[in-house]
Amino acid sequence: MVKFLVIRFSSIGDIILTTPVVRCLKLQVESAEVHFLTKPAFGAMLGANRYISKIHILSENPGETIDALRGEGFDYVIDLQNNLRSLRIKRSLKRMYFTVNKLNLKKWLLVNFRINRLPDLHIVDRYLKTVELFDVKNDGAGLDYFIPEEEVVIPSSLPETFKNGYIAAAIGAKHNTKRLPPDRWTELAGKLQKPVVLIGGTEDRAVGEKIIDALPGTTILNGCGRWTINQSASVIEHSDCIITHDTGMMHIAAAFKKRIITIWGNTIPQFGMSAYLPGEGSVNFEVNGLTCRPCSKLGMEKCPKKHFRCMMDHDIQKIAVTANRPGNSTAPQTGR
Repeated sequence: MVKFLVIRFSSIGDIILTTPVVRCLKLQVESAEVHFLTKPAFGAMLGANRYISKIHILSENPGETIDALRGEGFDYVIDLQNNLRSLRIKRSLKRMYFTVNKLNLKKWLLVNFRINRLPDLHIVDRYLKTVELFDVKNDGAGLDYFIPEEEVVIPSSLPETFKNGYIAAAIGAKHNTKRLPPDRWTELAGKLQKPVVLIGGTEDRAVGEKIIDALPGTTILNGCGRWTINQSASVIEHSDCIITHDTGMMHIAAAFKKRIITIWGNTIPQFGMSAYLPGEGSVNFEVNGLTCRPCSKLGMEKCPKKHFRCMMDHDIQKIAVTANRPGNSTAPQTGR
């Protein structure tokens, strides 16, 4: 048996993007056993992953985590987090380790000086480079997301008006500069021809109610804060398509090969974090030509230029027309 420990602490999207590494190690390395180390908030996302033998949860006391991991007898550590905490863990385990190159310097050059030295390579392929010594190849199967049976949300459990299809709208994001403002979401929801299910956390519920209140007579279900991550993933899986920001919900949708309409704000697909192998008809909407974009590699709490044009200048009518098109299959497509 060859025993691997894969490290990725957070967050939703970043963890989902590691799943091809987990699957390919398990299926392509003879007698491989794959363990995964993550933060407490994200363990449930991986609990049903058939390629993971055991999930380890990062303790607030790193020493406790290290002591527990030492007892597992790992052969190799695959560090897909690459920060000081993961460095301490892998060095303490005293096993051969492989670490992803996060390209932070090149991202910094692009954000601060508009010098683009980034390779045309998705983060999934950079993750897979960390295990190429084991003759692991990209199997082209995309991302994985496994939903526990008890957390499946079937369409028949939704209100009657949603049982014949709906559009999922993931209205949340960790950073404000990655979010379409509420009034723009309201404008967009009012142009959609199918029922709409709003996806988000408890922090997004008030925005969801504001959208519904502004559109009396429309068929919108506010699911923000109503479901767990796995249940929200199930709602996305059964949707006709999803409209989302550059967030974890986008990557969940890609795992299900959904038709994804991504609304980009201050971040850009060129960072290598766009939807990986999404469904046919998937489109990236960006406000191009802004000299201030990208203004950070992750996101900010407010627009540093105070105009927020990267979100405010989106063509809402064009986004709605795209979302209203029928169909969802498997081949990706890029658009503007």
